[in-house]
Amino acid sequence: MTDIALKVARIECSADAIRSVVLVQADGAALPGFTPGAHMRIHLPDGDDRPYSLIDFDAACDAPDHYRLGIRLEPESRGGSRYMHDLAEGDSLRASVPKNDFALAGGDGPVVLIAGGIGITPMISMATALRAGGRPYVLHYAVRNQGAAAFAERLAEQHGDAFRLHLDDQAGGPLDLAAIVASADDAAQFHVCGPKPMIEALRELAVGAGYDKDHIHFELFDAPADQEGDTAFEVELASSGEVHVIPPGRSIIDVLEEAGEDLIYDCQRGDCGICQTDVLEGIPDHRDVVLSDAERTSGKVMQICVSRAKSPRLKLDL
Repeated sequence: MTDIALKVARIECSADAIRSVVLVQADGAALPGFTPGAHMRIHLPDGDDRPYSLIDFDAACDAPDHYRLGIRLEPESRGGSRYMHDLAEGDSLRASVPKNDFALAGGDGPVVLIAGGIGITPMISMATALRAGGRPYVLHYAVRNQGAAAFAERLAEQHGDAFRLHLDDQAGGPLDLAAIVASADDAAQFHVCGPKPMIEALRELAVGAGYDKDHIHFELFDAPADQEGDTAFEVELASSGEVHVIPPGRSIIDVLEEAGEDLIYDCQRGDCGICQTDVLEGIPDHRDVVLSDAERTSGKVMQICVSRAKSPRLKLDL
């Protein structure tokens, strides 16, 4: 089974511009299970799709009787978040079966969960599983203000002292990631989900403190954004010699797929690494959160879902 027919059972307001959508199987059948950190791709009317993390408050992801999603309405959205916010109870939609590219680290050691904004959604299922399994953990949740803190009251009730809510406006600034790393157990596994600067800062601090990169797990919840000054560049395919122009506002994947190329990719946010491609000529402009500093400096690989070019042309091993 590759797709599921779903029906909207309930819609709730979870925070400013964030709604919770509860879905059930359209025919009443049992839903496929999932693991903490999993997502599903909701199919949009225009043929595109968008990934949304599955939220489990009940330690029931092995045999769920519903799926819960949390969706933030993006400013001026006409795509996934607008579609999800326009849904009403009783509406039907289709989605992929759950998939997990952000699995909870195994073992019985302590876990530090860090969420920024809507990045809380995959962390909820992780915190639920950790609590149910008796594994030590802490959940840090950073938002701009109380109005943006989706699910905070329920999380505080369920996790008590293990839940730490950070409000930028009350704290006078962003979450102190350095203090979190400094206070973590030497064997801790870090899971962070949120904006790109948060992920990059946490990785740098944790590696600098001596944590192995295998102990730092992340998922990016920022959609790739155009940058001021972006210009068109060319991509040459090594296999055929074909050259394609990548204009501002479109990704390499967008253009190559439109031209009929069969590509392998998933997140389209620069955090899963599945679309990594060898660079044979040219200088990539890295905008992912996957590559190490050494890989970025080498310029030999790139994530073609979000990264662009600093040179007029890139020759890729495609």
